[in-house]
Amino acid sequence: MTTALITGATAGIGAAFARRFAAARYDLVLVARDVARLENSAAELSLLGAAGVEVLPADLATAEGRALVEDRLADPLRGIDVLVNNAGFGQGSAFLSHPVEDEEAMLDVLVRAVLRLTRAALPGMIERGRGAVINVSSVAGFVPRGTYSSAKAWVTNFSESVAAEVYGTGVRVIAVCPGFTHTEFHERAEIDTGDIPGWMWLEADEIVEGALKDLRRGVPVSVPSVQYKALTAVAKLVPRNLVTKVSRGMSKRW
Repeated sequence: MTTALITGATAGIGAAFARRFAAARYDLVLVARDVARLENSAAELSLLGAAGVEVLPADLATAEGRALVEDRLADPLRGIDVLVNNAGFGQGSAFLSHPVEDEEAMLDVLVRAVLRLTRAALPGMIERGRGAVINVSSVAGFVPRGTYSSAKAWVTNFSESVAAEVYGTGVRVIAVCPGFTHTEFHERAEIDTGDIPGWMWLEADEIVEGALKDLRRGVPVSVPSVQYKALTAVAKLVPRNLVTKVSRGMSKRW
């Protein structure tokens, strides 16, 4: 039996991972802040075929919340085979437009939680000789667009580094880098998406399928769509000052 722990499991890409694993009859551990949504998700996933569903309410922006999840990941009697670090949020305004405490909370969830949860999960996985850590990053990490993109650049680099470190142990680590995706993310961040072209939008389920395919192939960084593969390839070739200029224009527009 395989057990997957998913953070940010009640919506968006996290919920898509949960549905995919439920259909494969995994045991699931769902992490999110909203208890009611966790319980509703648990009921739905049981109907989809999950072997068992455990809910773990935790706020990853706090040390206490992170410690709860770390303890669950490190429990030697209830091993976790797959960790999906998906929890996250963005800011709908520029860096200087809101309190620095908001930026720090975002770093706690996007960076500190990813680091600590990965560190808690890996020793048990390596000892058992199997497992996977899936870190949901973003193509935003390939362009300079504030604290969010900086954090996602760290997630991608961190995942690549750890993947190299655990190579040959039976454990795999991957960063998944989607683009604009139909989820609650932009609405919660109060980001106006009306001008974003339709071809740039992805569905959470297709991101999950692409990520799992790349995980099986041993790819450390997954960009699960043709259009974003092309855009990230161009971003790597174009001079950095031009990428920054384009990114600045996009930020003002969106």
